[in-house]
Amino acid sequence: MNFSSSSNSTVVVVRDDMINAIMKNIITVTLCLSINYINVTLVYTFFKHEIFRLNPRYILYIHLVINDILLLTLLTLIQVLSYIFFSLPVWLCTLLIALVLGPNLNTPMTLAIMAIDCYVAVCFPLRHSQIITVKRTYIIIGLIWLTSAQSFLPELIFSLATEQLDFFHSRAFCEKSNIFRMPGLDMKDTVLNIALLVVVWLILIYTYFKILFAAKSVSADAKKARNTVLLHSFQLILSMLTYIQIPVAIALTQLLPQSILPIRYGLAVFVNMMPRLVSPLAYGIRDKNFRIKMKIYLVSSMNLSSSSNSTVVVLRDDLTNAIMKNIITVTLCLSINYINVTLVYTFFKHEGMAVSWITRVPQRLT
Repeated sequence: MNFSSSSNSTVVVVRDDMINAIMKNIITVTLCLSINYINVTLVYTFFKHEIFRLNPRYILYIHLVINDILLLTLLTLIQVLSYIFFSLPVWLCTLLIALVLGPNLNTPMTLAIMAIDCYVAVCFPLRHSQIITVKRTYIIIGLIWLTSAQSFLPELIFSLATEQLDFFHSRAFCEKSNIFRMPGLDMKDTVLNIALLVVVWLILIYTYFKILFAAKSVSADAKKARNTVLLHSFQLILSMLTYIQIPVAIALTQLLPQSILPIRYGLAVFVNMMPRLVSPLAYGIRDKNFRIKMKIYLVSSMNLSSSSNSTVVVLRDDLTNAIMKNIITVTLCLSINYINVTLVYTFFKHEGMAVSWITRVPQRLT
């Protein structure tokens, strides 16, 4: 992991060696692909069945999954590019950070709306279909994105209005503080995050206790809804880790100054990956309807199909084996290609290697 610190007169850059950089990127990309593979399967299952597309609960869930896919892919892309190039063009970094900031705030708001849906389903079962409709669900999703856009639109507009064009063609390490230099940015982010999290936590606490009281007199569905709200709370806690990542990293590096790179890498992987891993495991695979429909596409003990006068027997892996085999194959492919691309990049980056190689080729041919 690349790390830079600056004072008034000195800039210190600490970078991993080549072997550590390659291994860390392979681990990160492997985790990203593994989680996204499951999430993409859930999205595919959702769009293939009308029963899911007409259910507001599943619409909210799949919005959460798509949001996780986008966020995890962008965070992994930023990390890999930062390892390879260290500094990126400011215009590219601006685009990537803007795309990350929106989905990052979408998660807690979506969890709050899902908790409200559970509350209405348990406490107002006869009016649930009238209150929570498909149309209103999509409107709420649009409002969620509009709200999350406030996390980067003011900074983006300010940068476009005040920064010189040369600034966007320059290069910088891809961090928000290096790209958006609006006065009072930290205060604005702090106020927005606190206000959002307070509202979300109040919603989760209120809906949980309402469902808890209803569970004493209603069927087992209320208890299931209560457990679902608890899962929302757990995932929100994981999402909140991003707000304490920097203070924790500073505290740990002060205790273990020689381990600054492993600490920052470990925290980054844990904070970015864990919340994304909970969604498919806690909601998708845990949901009976999703699990049954996924098996239709990924699980089949034996499919028989007739071809002319003969019968072709098609054997397919079960869900776990299919996922694991695809993850292993893609991981090996990416690992080998990542090393090869690094070698190619190193070759073209150093003129001496190109000249040496060109002069050796005629000697070998003779």
